[in-house]
Amino acid sequence: MRVIDVEGEQLGIMSSLEAYRLAQDKGLDLVKINPGAKPPVCKIMDYGKYKFDMSKKEKQVKKAQKQAELKEIRLSMTIDVGDVQTKAKHAIKFLSAGDKVKVSIRMKGRQQAHSKLGIGVMNDFYKLIEEVGVMEKIPSTEGRNIIMIVMPKK
Repeated sequence: MRVIDVEGEQLGIMSSLEAYRLAQDKGLDLVKINPGAKPPVCKIMDYGKYKFDMSKKEKQVKKAQKQAELKEIRLSMTIDVGDVQTKAKHAIKFLSAGDKVKVSIRMKGRQQAHSKLGIGVMNDFYKLIEEVGVMEKIPSTEGRNIIMIVMPKK
């Protein structure tokens, strides 16, 4: 097998027994890096320290990632202009923080017969937030609800 030293220098091709003795003399482990190669490649290293460093790197990568949450804003078909602007400010705050926003309207009673009015309210709401968001899912009627999903612009 081909053996690599702690510093990354190649020690050459030797038997597994010789390589194991060499690792034991240094107080380290013999780790197969590429067992499928001809000859197999092994490295002399402190395997416990290697595993610890790898888990530390994984934790830092996870910490750096931010999961985009799905925030919901509820409107109504009879919402007033001032209320729409207030809800738009909240949506802009969510979008600028990197979260997706689900905008929904729940239709009640006779409103279900006029779902086009609700879609119009959704489109007016989108016009207020379109500088920070992109429509991922256009307003569509699903049962008693009208749902639109807006994601932040890159």
